[in-house]
Amino acid sequence: MVHNRGIENVLVLQGGGSLGAFGCGVFKAFAKRNIKLDIIAGTSIGGVNAAIIAGCRNERPEIALEEFWLELAENAVNLVPPWHQPDNINNGSESYYSKYYRQASMSLRHTLTYFSSAVYGNRIMFAPRWMPEYATKDPQYFRPDMWTYIYDHSPLISTLEKYIDYDKLKPEGSPNARLIITAVNVLTAEPLTFDSASQQITAKHLLGTSGYPLYGFPWVEVEKGVYAWDGSLLSNTPLREVMDAAPIINKRVFIVENYPKKIERLPKNLPEVYHRARDIMFSDKTAHNIKMAKAITRYLQFIEELYEIVESRVDAGKIDRQKLDGIRRKYQKMLKEHGSEIRNIAYITREEQFPYLYENTDFSREGIKSLIREGESKTSEVLQKAGL
Repeated sequence: MVHNRGIENVLVLQGGGSLGAFGCGVFKAFAKRNIKLDIIAGTSIGGVNAAIIAGCRNERPEIALEEFWLELAENAVNLVPPWHQPDNINNGSESYYSKYYRQASMSLRHTLTYFSSAVYGNRIMFAPRWMPEYATKDPQYFRPDMWTYIYDHSPLISTLEKYIDYDKLKPEGSPNARLIITAVNVLTAEPLTFDSASQQITAKHLLGTSGYPLYGFPWVEVEKGVYAWDGSLLSNTPLREVMDAAPIINKRVFIVENYPKKIERLPKNLPEVYHRARDIMFSDKTAHNIKMAKAITRYLQFIEELYEIVESRVDAGKIDRQKLDGIRRKYQKMLKEHGSEIRNIAYITREEQFPYLYENTDFSREGIKSLIREGESKTSEVLQKAGL
């Protein structure tokens, strides 16, 4: 394994619905290069990806993760007409395929896959409450005026059982990487961090991290009296949570950006305006956290230098040893709580050639496979530049 004991490799996965398939491709590239991840963190679908990687039942988490995404694609309702399927449009002509399908048909595919997800859900991931089978098991089935959510995402539990060994996701559980996922407390708006190094991660935590209310998903009671919603409501890039949970060892961080921060041109119409606004809401906002981590590191180094100067050059008889020892204890406490430094940070960013508002609900087979390919390709470029 490519691993340096003096630094931890950290992979941070954003949320983003079907865009989580991009993260699947990212991890495939890491696995191909045999790069060990010490910590994997995520929120929403990024947290689900992270849990499969960390707690995979077999020895090839990259294979299991891809199987999970392809299974989601196979169980999506497909409303795209046969003549708009890639195999029928391409006909061996890449130029025709690129010009026609990737521009005109991509818009149709995103729109139709959005409506299929909205109306029919995905039977192994989430289901609309208006489906007939809920008539006998949902006490509010005939009272939509009392609904606080539209989609039941508990089907995800049985799907994940095939991929995750939850016994790994607990202290001393020997996961493939330390798992950190995030959510938000519905009642207090406080962040919730679930860390496999200090607690048992369960299916409830995964439902909590992926319960995004504005897409119609419910809150989840992850502990008695603690109700969790999707962590992307606070931050879609849980780097700060990683630094708080693992503050001692220095970090090499890779951030997967499902939602690009930068674009080349202004939006041209209202759909593009809404698309850009959504991207900004979910984009990475950890620049301040990174600056603060570096500032704290410099301050701690400065304190250490001052302490060494005092001990080596000041007459011991003129020093209050008790006060100096007290300063040392405070310094050691700060070092333990904030001593890690982000040595390197790399961004793996999904491209948006065509700004479509519904791309994060595209669970079509072609859409998922395309995102996996892109994630793997982009990551290979980043890792090659980093010399890994």
